[in-house]
Amino acid sequence: MKLPVKKIVKVAAVVIVVLFVLIQFVRPDRNNPPINPAETLEASVQVPENVKTVLARSCADCHSNETYYPWYSNISPVSWFLANHIEDGRRELNMSVWSTYSDKKKAKKLEEVCEQVMENEMPLPSYLWIHRDAGLSDPERGLLCDWANAERTKIPQ
Repeated sequence: MKLPVKKIVKVAAVVIVVLFVLIQFVRPDRNNPPINPAETLEASVQVPENVKTVLARSCADCHSNETYYPWYSNISPVSWFLANHIEDGRRELNMSVWSTYSDKKKAKKLEEVCEQVMENEMPLPSYLWIHRDAGLSDPERGLLCDWANAERTKIPQ
């Protein structure tokens, strides 16, 4: 017996809705670990106000322990995607624990900041889909790069 297409579509729709509801119970951690003010970027590096503003707007959500979790971060599977990006971002560079890095790592991270903003790799294009205000203008890219390069020269080699 052949099932009519309408019935197959209805069953598939019900299955999809049930699966969507069930995955809402599988949630990643939404955490912002405590911040020790003595370990932050600002505690050990001179960060001018204009650079702080750009870092806060375009970098801090994924590269610090001060992530803002918007309403859609409560919806799976979007929550999984965001949690993965935040975990990767913090692992790659976390401004909240900057002073725990070795001098060699600090120098490398500052070099990468410049490279990645100048090559439009950061902020991630997927982040910019929703956070359009996080996009960097050419002058802001230059500002971050100049600042990162200047700070890198201050690190003992």
